[in-house]
Amino acid sequence: MLGSIANLAEGFIGLFRQGGETFMGLMTGILPTLIVLITAVNALIKIIGEERVNNLAKSASKYFLTRYTVFPILAVFFLTNPMCYSFGKFLDEKYKPAFYDAAVSFVHPITGLFPHANAGELFVYMGIAQGIEQLGLPLGQLAVRYFIVGVIVIFIRGVLTERITAIMMKQKTEKMTAKA
Repeated sequence: MLGSIANLAEGFIGLFRQGGETFMGLMTGILPTLIVLITAVNALIKIIGEERVNNLAKSASKYFLTRYTVFPILAVFFLTNPMCYSFGKFLDEKYKPAFYDAAVSFVHPITGLFPHANAGELFVYMGIAQGIEQLGLPLGQLAVRYFIVGVIVIFIRGVLTERITAIMMKQKTEKMTAKA
């Protein structure tokens, strides 16, 4: 009986030790990189001027086509995953969910051409690439097709999510109006 209680206690504290190790891995791994990247991007925005950056972002996100293709591609390419989602701060609230959906859907398709954009997912692409190489097929074509299909998918997802968000916002407004 005492051995079972001791094993349970060891397992319980082991769970927290593992959590602590994971936390320290984040503290010495991705978090410093993200903090420096956030600082650099914010400094760059201050140097360029927030108004200019906002105007550029609004121009790049003015139309469906660019809002859900060019804008998320630039975000993922320059800021990489997961910092790329911060580009949403330049958008009106009604576009943020759709931008996030487009950006999060693009962090994998960009990997074949630009591995820096999502190094954490590189192993998935490399597994696929290994199979393609074993078939004797060229990797370049796979990477380009992967990228193109990714752009098509993010456009479709962005447009659909924007429409769904508009419907939900309208319903919320109608409910609030009905209560008043």
